Amino acid sequence: MNEENFTTSFTVDQTREEAFAAILDVRGWWSGDIEGSTDTLDDEFTYRYEDIHYSKQKITQLVPSTRVVWLVVDSYLKFVDDKTEWNGTEITFDVSELDDKTEVRFTHVGLVPNYECFEACSSGWNFYINGSLLTLIATGRGQPNELE
Repeated sequence: MNEENFTTSFTVDQTREEAFAAILDVRGWWSGDIEGSTDTLDDEFTYRYEDIHYSKQKITQLVPSTRVVWLVVDSYLKFVDDKTEWNGTEITFDVSELDDKTEVRFTHVGLVPNYECFEACSSGWNFYINGSLLTLIATGRGQPNELE
């Protein structure tokens, strides 16, 4: 059984500070209804996309220009048998310098191939991270609703 967490990364020409600010601007790159603060340690925010996906995240780590971690404290995924597969998983963003560029590494700790939602969820994350978030960092404008 493969227990490897879903992870992906990209590099951009922008600074670590610019990349980190874009990550914290969750409404700028993730579609759906987002309620609550997405940029302050210990705050919680919810994400909802129609009646298909709901999750509540708590910001458990926030190291400016370096790292942010969201703990999924509640979730509902309509399209899988275990509607709460995301509960207890962590969503991490690590920002670092790589040569003369900035690297953003995303990991959904606990989203592993034996999860029923792995294929659909990793495909969605690929779009939002490698598409919308990357575009937000590079151009100042994300594409959060392009997937819909």
